[in-house]
Amino acid sequence: MNQSNCSACSIDISLDDQSLSVLGANGRLIERYAVSTALNGAGELNGSGCTPRGKHYIRAMVGSGLPENTVFRARRPTGEIYTPELAARHPGRDWILSRILWLCGLESGKNRGAGVDTFRRFIYIHGTPDTEPMGLALSHGCIRMRNTDVIELFECARSGMPVMIR
Repeated sequence: MNQSNCSACSIDISLDDQSLSVLGANGRLIERYAVSTALNGAGELNGSGCTPRGKHYIRAMVGSGLPENTVFRARRPTGEIYTPELAARHPGRDWILSRILWLCGLESGKNRGAGVDTFRRFIYIHGTPDTEPMGLALSHGCIRMRNTDVIELFECARSGMPVMIR
């Protein structure tokens, strides 16, 4: 997948299928990836640990040019590169790796605004350790991807790109 294929692309995320599809301007499938969404299922409320549904867009992109497995906290690289040894020193940490596509809701009262704001909930599409299974809902609300996949998606994505979560 390359940038020229994606100038008018959109992203469609299926909670049922645990998949992320990149669609061309005509709705044609360009690429499909396995993902992991929220263990708590679908939902928009702050603090729910759920993946929000509806129309979104990519508001910010973080991590351009950084090495695969770069560790982020609060959207900033920590200077660490994820390894199994680092994971063993920090059990239970929710790893955000490689790239971040920070989502913003477009539907007032559903995924934007008081009590339900996707952006203020810090909902991302991001990389996760390769030991984490894809195709199973296990995240804390975000959309997790394999590191190589999220890097590939990041190279094609742009700020403002539409994202639908169903």
